Amino acid sequence: MTIMSMNRRTVLGAGLAGVSVLAMPGILRAQDKSLKVGVYGGYFKDSFDKNIFPEFTKATGIAVESIAEPTGEAWLVQLSQAARAGQAPADVSMMSQVAMLKGQANELWAPLDLDKIKNSSNLLDRFINKYPDGRVAGIGAVSWYITLVTNTDVYKEPPTSWAALWDPVNKDKLGLLALVSNSFLLDVTAKTYFDGPEILDTEEGILKVFDKLAEVKPNVRLWYRDEAQFEQALKSGEIPMGQYYHDVTGLAAADGNPVRSTFPKEGGIQDAGSWALSSASKKSEEAHIFIDYMCQPAIQATLARKVGTSPTVKRDSMDLTAEEFAAVSSDIDPVIPRFAMYQTRADWLNQKWTEMIAG
Repeated sequence: MTIMSMNRRTVLGAGLAGVSVLAMPGILRAQDKSLKVGVYGGYFKDSFDKNIFPEFTKATGIAVESIAEPTGEAWLVQLSQAARAGQAPADVSMMSQVAMLKGQANELWAPLDLDKIKNSSNLLDRFINKYPDGRVAGIGAVSWYITLVTNTDVYKEPPTSWAALWDPVNKDKLGLLALVSNSFLLDVTAKTYFDGPEILDTEEGILKVFDKLAEVKPNVRLWYRDEAQFEQALKSGEIPMGQYYHDVTGLAAADGNPVRSTFPKEGGIQDAGSWALSSASKKSEEAHIFIDYMCQPAIQATLARKVGTSPTVKRDSMDLTAEEFAAVSSDIDPVIPRFAMYQTRADWLNQKWTEMIAG
């Protein structure tokens, strides 16, 4: 199995090691302190089990039982059903942004107290999830980028804008993600051609964006669900341009493949997973200590170096070199998907996507 053909979470979890431990004030030392933490499965979970959780336990005295989350929204359903019965399959879970919003709608997440998460002051504001009334629902755990990728044998110079997807010179050369809810191409189109996301506030505006996005169709060779299929075609030059994960593409390039990842002038697409505390959990104190620990700049820097995730904390709080930072992130203002739109208009968006784009 090649690097790029691995499951997304497999790649994120590969190679995490050497996380430094900082002194933690007010640490619980009782032997019976424990916490169940839900994380993405595969190598991601294996790496946390080997390198993160033992160091956290050493620093805090809180034992961790890790739970492998199923993919998709199955974990959200399990957490919701269990919470109604007063049970918590995991106290803290890493949740996608859409799942965070769906959980908020049902008051599934216990509000977090930032006074008990001092390291949250290092976070970029967009990585603090809030209820409509301002209560904190989640804290950014890791983030990653989808960027514009090209085969360097076919494209000697990197593209500079997402507008390259629409350029007639690229007819039948693109590989794009197949779903409205994972490609985030509506957000890309809005930022590239409509001066920002505000046009996505109404169905009328969204339809205008769909119309513009539909113009890209002659250039698309593959709407891909299978990352391995696009990987092979990108490396061979058969499909020499498209959208893909920045960190994974960088690993493939480092492995000698003729591929590059470019942050367009409009920014890469930034997605993230957040730590959330189940409302049914009885381990609020331990959960706050855990989340505070994970917000440390030293932890975020090591995740960037070893896992390839983009930090959720401010760049100047870490000791990453310019090269290390560029390998996982960018100073260009990112495309931030309208996650709430994908939650509240899911059925309608899927219908229009099938009718107008990928049907």
